[in-house]
Amino acid sequence: MAKLVALYRNPSDTAAFDAYYAATHAPLAGTLPGLTRYEVNAGPVAVGQGESPYYLVAILHFESMDAIKAALASPQGKATADDLANFAQAGVELLMFDTKDV
Repeated sequence: MAKLVALYRNPSDTAAFDAYYAATHAPLAGTLPGLTRYEVNAGPVAVGQGESPYYLVAILHFESMDAIKAALASPQGKATADDLANFAQAGVELLMFDTKDV
């Protein structure tokens, strides 16, 4: 299994961010080919020390890194990436990795 983790930084207008993410971005990201599961945090994002710079964490599950690469290269992936400029002005970090059970 592989995951794509999107770490969204704290927006200046959380209500506008939430509305756009729920109505537009999440449904768009949900069309990514090969996506097997889509999770977001259900409450504040905490860090070990200090105030968290993150507002929302999205975890998208795929079968492999190749599946993530294919999803991002697809028309849906390009549309999803282009949409970030419409609501994630505070910034977003994308992490992608294979996982294994330990």
